[in-house]
Amino acid sequence: MAPHATSPPPLEHSKPSQPIKVIASSRAVVAGRLTEATIIISENTGKITSIFHSVLPRSDFPEGTPYTDYSPHILLPGLVDAHVHLNEPGRTEWEGFWTGTRAAAFGGVTTVVDMPLNAIPPTTTVENLNIKVDASKGKCWVDVGFYGGIIPGNDKDLQGLVDAGVRGFKGFLCDSGFPAVSSLDIEKALLELKESTTTLMFHAEMIPPVADSVGDNVQRANPPLAPKGPLTSYSTFLASRPPAFETYAVAEILSLAHLAPELQLHIVHLSAMEAIPMLREARANGVKITAETCFHYLALAAERIEEGDTRHKCCPPIRSQSNQDALWTELLQDQVDGVIQTVVSDHSPCTPEIKLLPLHLAPKKHTTKTLNHDQDCESSDDGPETPMEGPEEKGDFFGAWGGISSVGLGLPILWTEGLKRDSKFSVEEIVRWCCKNTAKQVGLEQYKGDLGVGFDADIVVFDETAEFLVEPSTMLFRNKVSPYENKTLKGVVKETFLRGQRIFSREEGFQKSGPSGKTLLEPRTTRAQNDR
Repeated sequence: MAPHATSPPPLEHSKPSQPIKVIASSRAVVAGRLTEATIIISENTGKITSIFHSVLPRSDFPEGTPYTDYSPHILLPGLVDAHVHLNEPGRTEWEGFWTGTRAAAFGGVTTVVDMPLNAIPPTTTVENLNIKVDASKGKCWVDVGFYGGIIPGNDKDLQGLVDAGVRGFKGFLCDSGFPAVSSLDIEKALLELKESTTTLMFHAEMIPPVADSVGDNVQRANPPLAPKGPLTSYSTFLASRPPAFETYAVAEILSLAHLAPELQLHIVHLSAMEAIPMLREARANGVKITAETCFHYLALAAERIEEGDTRHKCCPPIRSQSNQDALWTELLQDQVDGVIQTVVSDHSPCTPEIKLLPLHLAPKKHTTKTLNHDQDCESSDDGPETPMEGPEEKGDFFGAWGGISSVGLGLPILWTEGLKRDSKFSVEEIVRWCCKNTAKQVGLEQYKGDLGVGFDADIVVFDETAEFLVEPSTMLFRNKVSPYENKTLKGVVKETFLRGQRIFSREEGFQKSGPSGKTLLEPRTTRAQNDR
């Protein structure tokens, strides 16, 4: 009997003690490895109760048991996207729980963790967290967790947020639409959280003491602080946020890590390859620190960004092809001691107007008929399309709002890019980066991020050979502004299950009963187990 089997397969004449559902395939990633699998799911709890490492026939189960064999498609654990900006309440014209989580389900993401900004109010107090949770009710197609924010002066609010169930905390070392924290603020947060079961995360960019750039703040300053080139040129923007911004910030964080030696630290959206040796050395010296990178840093490169295409603006910036290669090397070379443990979307949308898109890149105004014949999806009609009117400063990388929209596209992005690098690239790697390790990062590893007995039956049916075009009908987030538009991606999510219930089908659309996602607010009981 397979090692994951907890009991013999039910026989046709036996009655199960509880109603079950059976999902099988000749290929499934179970405990991180590709294998045959028959997965038994409790219809009462939505948990996996047994796994057999073979495809059992329908006849092995009582008559009437829901049974589907998805061979040859691959069964994957639902992805855990540990870095998403849903922006509700306060900025639902940018995104929202309904649209953001539908986009996630479309792409096989069954859990998202929402950042403390750009909602109004931000998640910096328990009161503000409760406002956000109330705003999410009845709107979540997948499960949603929440981060707290660290800002100057809220150190005494942090333990209350831990007790209220946030999955971790994020602070900015530079102003980025959120107040930046100083070294003193970081010190206070470290001391406040040093005994807590949580993760303290940082947007790691700081302006070094001597620099000829101040990032976005430089927009039209006088020399020598002015941008050295046209504001519509991506190279000008990239030069304004050099790798030194990231390495200086990482050094500052590492210099304070001794204040909370047992607290898990984490660098969000690592972009600069130059920071990797610093983090590797710190980990070797016992500092509990990890990093994530993003789909866009692994799929997009500065050399290919065209004049004025502000869909690519984010901070830290998308860097060179050689930098992208170094990030992939770090991800692939070491499963245990690698610096970069997770890959996330950092889905950070806004309205097209504040992206300052040139007219030829601006989304078209259109109404709706959908990919899945589901009236709630976005789509287009048969009438003429008119470009949206935008502000005057079109294509200005310094004036445009930063952020890449990609929630729900990450699985095919990584599959497409991985296969370009190595025809033997395995989907097991994506499961490690985007399921298992992201679940660990946010303290959900006991029931999310894997296919195993006792885990939530969050399951993705993945056709790794199919392809699709990224277009408005396949970008289910609210604003159809993304650098992936018009790209062909390999790998299609056929179906998505949340706790054993099919919430999305590529053929039939979303479940008619509406959203069934939960808010994940139980206090963390185990520290992030990222080996350091």
